[in-house]
Amino acid sequence: MPGHRKIIHIDMDAFYASVEQRDNPELVGKAIVVGGSPEGRGGVVATASYEARKYGVRSAMPSKTALRLCPHVIFIRPRFAAYKEVSTRIREIFGRYTDLIEPLSLDEAYLDVTEDKLQIGSAMEIAKQIRQAIRDELNLTASAGVSINKFVAKIASDMNKPDGLTFIGPSNIEHFMETLPVEKFHGVGKVTAEKMKAMGLHHGADLKKLTLEDMMDRFGKSGRFYYNIVRGIDDREVQPYRETKSLGAEDTFAEDLTTIDEMNVELDKIAKTVYDRLQRYQLKGRTITVKIKYHDFKIITRSQSFPYLVGDIETLSSTAKILLATSGIENVRIRLLGISLSNFDVAEPKGKRDRPGQLSLFEGL
Repeated sequence: MPGHRKIIHIDMDAFYASVEQRDNPELVGKAIVVGGSPEGRGGVVATASYEARKYGVRSAMPSKTALRLCPHVIFIRPRFAAYKEVSTRIREIFGRYTDLIEPLSLDEAYLDVTEDKLQIGSAMEIAKQIRQAIRDELNLTASAGVSINKFVAKIASDMNKPDGLTFIGPSNIEHFMETLPVEKFHGVGKVTAEKMKAMGLHHGADLKKLTLEDMMDRFGKSGRFYYNIVRGIDDREVQPYRETKSLGAEDTFAEDLTTIDEMNVELDKIAKTVYDRLQRYQLKGRTITVKIKYHDFKIITRSQSFPYLVGDIETLSSTAKILLATSGIENVRIRLLGISLSNFDVAEPKGKRDRPGQLSLFEGL
């Protein structure tokens, strides 16, 4: 691909579920979901194994829906420490080939291998070697997409899951985009896809007929993004060192919380997790945010900002409780609570800014 970037998007296959099946042979070949509740009373699916997906079970699906679709599904409580350990080892494999690694989450990342450390030269060969190393060393599978930019590489990695490898070269990009259904474009959500279809826009070729002005008129600022991606234009660089914007933790409960005492107990636990993570990254911030998800999946957030830096466990916990109490929680059922800290000090400790990281460190417990 002379004159072009060489971008790989690696996406682990059903990551959480695959780790659970690897670590517990009794789960191999069975329909499992990570997260949710075995009674279907609360919580949502974090990840579903491919055996469960055959029944229509998907991520972010309510537990009771997953149970209805697949009555024999096995619910597994998440083990984020285990997933993060595996993710670190995956990142080490990436690092053998390039330092230009942009993690999107624990289980996926972009790699720029335009100039690879081992001077292999072929992005496809590097992707093959990475996937083989993940299989040999971690007993897991990953899918990869290879192209000249991030957008196309990400779409390519989805095409032959699980355990797939897809290359979309520069000469094929425009034709590929023209035939792609609008709902397959990353950045086009379900609501926007339905809006497009109502306008008679079903494939990339339909979008391509619109001028930039038409796109902007119909879709606002996003119109420019859609105008570019349907032509395979994406100039974004792989960003290996992105400044952390927020750090937090959240927990989804097996049974909905109904009393303030129950909620405060959980907030204390979450505040402790956030505090430990702040200590690990040596961060303090000015804005504390509480996230609340009700039994009907409605989500609200409440925030309080301080004129000084905070990060101690007492302030995190007490502020979260005040924000929760003032959000109108009488006679409600709560299935998820979260606490995050943001608006960090601009002058982060030396050496901390120059570390790989995610845009957000908001994680489940």
